Amino acid sequence: MTIAAAALLLFFILDPLGNIPVFLSVLKDLPPARQRTVLARELLIALAVLMLFLWGGQYALNVMHLRQESVSIAGGIVLFLIGLRMIFPTADGVMGDVPGGEPFIVPLAVPMIAGPSGMAAVMLLGSQEPDRMGDWMLALVLAWGATAAILFSATWLKKWLGIRVLTAVERLMGMVIVAISVQMLLDGIASYLRVAS
Repeated sequence: MTIAAAALLLFFILDPLGNIPVFLSVLKDLPPARQRTVLARELLIALAVLMLFLWGGQYALNVMHLRQESVSIAGGIVLFLIGLRMIFPTADGVMGDVPGGEPFIVPLAVPMIAGPSGMAAVMLLGSQEPDRMGDWMLALVLAWGATAAILFSATWLKKWLGIRVLTAVERLMGMVIVAISVQMLLDGIASYLRVAS
């Protein structure tokens, strides 16, 4: 696999376009300058998590006696709860009562950007061809850079879209996220059953 092909694969797995409504929804109560700061922080955390999984993800899972399936199932449960709160919002917002009124690591960095699929993909690249770690790091940085550019431009959508449009998109994407989370759960369970049998 070439660096460009790996970067493109990782870009599609990171799914920045699909994450735009979630980011807008979670960050909507923050001032624009703070939104950019939080977004930069979450993107850097996600990159660090993906790099860790590229270099030692399989080892870490083995040490903790965790299977990749459990990571997928846990990510699915978290996304399911977030999706439900987007469809049926509460006074506390999507994230509920969070310290400082802003998300930290969950759900933006993990599992929205560095989700189970991204973790599994970089672990697979690193374990299949460990002699090409430099190539895989470059591919990951390229995919992450394109993701960051798209998500940073998303904060400007808030100006152009009205409250009604944002609310409608948020509810619609909540339904999509619930569907994605159920698929993540089913994939994790199916994978576990294949391994267990």
